[in-house]
Amino acid sequence: MKKKKKVVVVMPAYNAARTLEQTFNKIPEEFASNVIVVDDGSKDQTVKIAQKLKLKLITHQKNLGYGANQKTCYKNALKLGADIIVMLHPDYQYDPKYIKYLVTPIVDGSFDIMLGSRIRTRKETLANGMPRYKYFANRFLTLLENLSLGLNLSDYHTGYRAYHRKILERINLDKLSNDFIFDQQILFSAHLINAKIGEIYTPCFYRANSSSINFKRSIKYGISILLNLFYYLF
Repeated sequence: MKKKKKVVVVMPAYNAARTLEQTFNKIPEEFASNVIVVDDGSKDQTVKIAQKLKLKLITHQKNLGYGANQKTCYKNALKLGADIIVMLHPDYQYDPKYIKYLVTPIVDGSFDIMLGSRIRTRKETLANGMPRYKYFANRFLTLLENLSLGLNLSDYHTGYRAYHRKILERINLDKLSNDFIFDQQILFSAHLINAKIGEIYTPCFYRANSSSINFKRSIKYGISILLNLFYYLF
């Protein structure tokens, strides 16, 4: 009989007090016992809420950045013996019920990484609240990334992902950025080691309480992706 894979859900949190409990309560029961919250120097009640929910909590004394938060998430999930690590943002944009659909293709060996794509049709994505400038920037950058990597993914920029532990063990996370570009760098690094990357559609809703980077940060993020693609290619 095959040993059941241990799935750990990591939640990189920053000022997520308004949505953390909602998000956690929607995690399917079979995954809810292995959840790690990493608080990146929040200025609200995120830590107190995580404590109230009795979640495994790790705190950064100051804000280190989104990428640094993920590094702490993954390193601690690996220490817990996770076979599969799922990143779920605690901002209630992504529906936790899709965790099982992200995990299954990794369990059966079809893929090493699974992405939860927010994009199925333009109409649907915009109706779910994605700002138009983010949608069209996503389409442009995703096209360039597919051409550069030779893949055919629909959304490289999703915050809903699952990784097999062997991928996270092979990538030197400390060499990657502490900022938002981390999400792209980890995929580029995984592709370089021939990781099998798959995706499923997971609707994402931009609610009033959900966090999102602003236009200025989005521009910086887009430029960083172009620079990283150039570095990857040459």
